[in-house]
Formats: sequence, C-alpha cells, structure tokens
Amino acid sequence: MTRRTDTPPAWDERTQLATFLDYARDTARAKCEGLSAEDARKAPLPNSPLMTMCGLIGHLRWVEYHWFQVMFLGEEPEGPLTEATDEDPDPEMRQAIDIPLPRLLAEYEEQSARYRRLVSDHDLNTTASRPFRDGRHADLRWIVLHLIEEISRHNGHLDIVRELVDGRTGV
Repeated sequence: MTRRTDTPPAWDERTQLATFLDYARDTARAKCEGLSAEDARKAPLPNSPLMTMCGLIGHLRWVEYHWFQVMFLGEEPEGPLTEATDEDPDPEMRQAIDIPLPRLLAEYEEQSARYRRLVSDHDLNTTASRPFRDGRHADLRWIVLHLIEEISRHNGHLDIVRELVDGRTGV
C-alpha cells in the first residue's frame, strides 16, 4: 500500500512544496492500487473516451516531463506530446491505454525520483529556460505549485474513474 503524508519533516518552503508534490503523486499511485488490467483501461464516461486510469497516469507523467525537462531545463520535447494536434490534443492519454498500468506507474515513480533531485538541486527562484507564449519565464517555485495543482485536479478524475470502473472509493 502506498504510504503518503502531507506533513513535511521540516517547515521551510522547499520541504513543504516537495512534500505536497510527493503527496499528490502518491495519491495518484494509491488510487491505482489493486486495479485489474482490464479496469485500468476502461473509459466509463461516455463523452470522455481517453479518461481511463492508464490515460490519467500517462498524462501526469508527460505533464511533469513537459514542465521540468522541456520548460525548466530547456530540453527539446520528445514522446507523445510532440504528436498533439487539434484533432488529437492528448496523445499521451490515448497511447497509455496500450501500456500496462504497472509499467506506467513504475515509469512515473522513476521520473518522480529524478524530479525530486532536480527540485532539491535548484533554487526555487531559478527561472525556466523556456518562456510562456507571452514571453514571461516561470520560476521553479511556480512550476512546483502548478504541478501540485495539476496532479491534485487529476486525482479527482482518478477518484471518479476508479469508482465507476470497480466501485472503490476513499483513497
């Protein structure tokens, strides 16, 4: 069972932010525990065919990749996000349906460990290498706060999908 806490071991800003980011990530993983391979791919919302447990975890993985590696570090984008079009805006969610949930979760955890180090190794005031469309540059603090918000919002989606596919609630 995924162990999670939102109480930081220290009260400095970095530790608080890192703790909440890990709490949100751990909550996403906890919502997937005990889920069958078949249920992980089910899309129970008729107007949202990509809203699956696999799709949501795949999306979280690639959203963090985008913010940390592409925006913050300035790396060239790779993977399914480069394939997004107006007709297929979320290829990472569509492609994740074909990937076993345990593999998606393992990749997400491996990536999270790298990003924990990245956050600990940089000052929170460090600006991202790439700007927003309007030319402004976010700082690392904003990126971490944004990811806490993004993951938490999708944890609500994971709640709904999980309840609809197998009835489990309360994680």
